[in-house]
Amino acid sequence: MASRPTAPAPRPLSPHLTIWKWRVHMAVSIVHRVTGHALAFGAVVIFAWWLAALASGPEYYRFFQDVVFSPLGVIVGFGLTWAMFQHMGSGLRHFIMDAGEGYDLVTSRRMAQGAFVFGATATLAFWAYILLGKGL
Repeated sequence: MASRPTAPAPRPLSPHLTIWKWRVHMAVSIVHRVTGHALAFGAVVIFAWWLAALASGPEYYRFFQDVVFSPLGVIVGFGLTWAMFQHMGSGLRHFIMDAGEGYDLVTSRRMAQGAFVFGATATLAFWAYILLGKGL
């Protein structure tokens, strides 16, 4: 009598999923990668669209301005601005850590929290200046 084939054993999970607890320095590292990708994509798309609008004449450039200054365009601009400041704050954290400082748990946690605070505060200050100082 032939034996029945058995299903393969489930693959083991990576041990880091069961060992490490979710902490703010892990979140800031992941957000740093995400904001870097968002900035690279957003900058290329918007810059290319802006150049194409410039080359296409005043009517298309006006359409570009209408989209950029629309509520949706301002939301996208706000998001890209936050991504820039968040990435900058996290980059400064990485720069300090690359110098060999800030590896103790308390300092690492504070720098990670500081990166989030810096990103939010700088974004709000920038847009307050744009909206209140110059007016859209």
